[in-house]
Order: sequence, then structure tokens, then C-alpha cells
Amino acid sequence: MTDQTLALPAPKPSNLKIAIIGGGLMGHALAAIFAAAGSEVTDCEPIQAVRASAPERMRNSLKAAGLNPAAADTVRLVDSVAALDPECHFAVEAVPEDLRMKQELFGELEGRLPKALLATNTSVLSVSDVAQRMKSPARLVGTHWWNPPYLMPLVEVVQGPATRPEYVQWTMDLLRAIGKSPVHVRKDTPGFIGNRMQHALWREAFALIEEGVCDAPTVDFVVRNTLGLKLRVLGPIENADYVGLDMTRAIHEHVLPALSQATKPSAVIEKAIQEGHLGAKSGEGMLTWAPGRRQEVAAVLNKYVTEALKS
Repeated sequence: MTDQTLALPAPKPSNLKIAIIGGGLMGHALAAIFAAAGSEVTDCEPIQAVRASAPERMRNSLKAAGLNPAAADTVRLVDSVAALDPECHFAVEAVPEDLRMKQELFGELEGRLPKALLATNTSVLSVSDVAQRMKSPARLVGTHWWNPPYLMPLVEVVQGPATRPEYVQWTMDLLRAIGKSPVHVRKDTPGFIGNRMQHALWREAFALIEEGVCDAPTVDFVVRNTLGLKLRVLGPIENADYVGLDMTRAIHEHVLPALSQATKPSAVIEKAIQEGHLGAKSGEGMLTWAPGRRQEVAAVLNKYVTEALKS
């Protein structure tokens, strides 16, 4: 194992050569965002059909973000890591959440891009695990972009146990320069910050259904009309302070013993999957999804996020 110090330029987008590995849901959007910020961007996508559709998807994402769609035309598309510019400064992986695939990829990228800081765009995988096949894991940082990345401002920047602190700071400075709101995840923990909180809520939601407390639509209705109305104004810690930590403690003493302690996915989820009910993609999950409903929800969500950010 070696520790290579990178001579990174100032994190100014127009100074940088950026490589994005993957042209799918997240990859095409990341390529478009960096291109719109003035970087020289190469997007590596091995599947021809995905690669062919990438420019149009980039243009649509940039339009949705209120950015110049013409930036999509500046992105260079290639089909293999071997075609990436070895002078690249920053490379972001956006391939499926397959640990072995990511490990093999970074083993290859490390040699192909000797001057680049490398980033894994993962929502749950450990940065340390992803770096297992790297000779210099200090070069790897985690960047968890939230979907849709062209609208969501927050990016979690994850410091692995071997990651150099200055590389974390450089990444955060670059993300700020392209208009994002990075946060420093100081410990490489599964799910990082946002997903740990999100899935704690989901675990309790499925537990309520499994225990017969209420049905699935009721769970969503309650969240939308209570927590959902408050969370943008009051975060959980601020809310605890707001009501008083003495009251928070009293509530915890009563309610925490009743909360789900599950360490495995809910039986409700397992049963639905066994019956072929996978959610919107199959037309039915815990709820029924009419044709086109998923697209309608996506449009409503995008509009809400856009308007919320403006306010």
C-alpha cells in the first residue's frame, strides 16, 4: 500500500478535467452539472444505447435545473476507462451499487488516472470497502449525491479511514464552486447521515404496518401532514431543542422501548417481493401504481424541490 500526494490545482471548475464513470441515472446528470460549470468533462459509459441517449438526457436535466442545455454538447463520451485522459484531475464513479464492481473499477482507475482524486458516488457502501483493491486508498473520497442530483443541493462528502483530510476539503470546495451544499461525513458509517435517518423512518413505517397499527396509505398520510410539513423549517435536533430536551427525554423514556429494533428487512417487504409486487416498476407494491403514475410523482417532486429551493 502506497500513499501518493496529488498535486491538485485550485478547485475552480473551469481549471479542471473531470471524468464521470457511468452514463445512467446519476452519471449523465453529474457530467452535465460539471460541464455547465465550465469543466472539461468526459463521461465513460460502456453500453452503447445508454451512451447514445446521454446527450439528450443531459440537456433535459440541465433544463430542469435552469442551466444552459448547450453544455451537454461539450461532454466527451467514451466507452472504456482506457479512453480517459490520464491528465484528469477528478474522477467520479457512478456505477451500480455493486461492491465488487466498484472495487475492480477503482483498481483500474488508480492506474489509468495517476494524477486524479477519485470519488465513489455511493449511498450506502463503505468507502473503506470500496478502496480494498487500491494501492493508495488515501486518494478515494465518498460523494453521495442525492437524486435528482441536478436539483438536490446537498452532497455528503465521506472521509474514509485512509482518506487525506485535504482531499475532503478540496472536494467540498469544488462542490461549493458548482453551486452544491456539501457536508463532511467524518466517519465512514453505512448509510452516512441522510440515509441512516431516512431508513430509520422507513423501518418504523413498515413496522407499524406489520404490527397492524395502520395501513400503508395511512403511514404516508400521517408523515405528509405532520413531519413533512415541519422538517424543512425544523430539523430533528432543532425540534428537540425547540420543545425542550427535558420533554424530549421524557418522551424517549416512554416511546423508545416500543420502537422497532429490527435488524433485517420487514416481513411485509419480503412478502410483497415474493408475490412479485416490487412497487412502481411492477404496478403494485405497498400501494397501487397506475400507468404513468411514477412519472407524475417525479414531476410533482421536481416542481416541489425547485420551488422550495427558490424560497
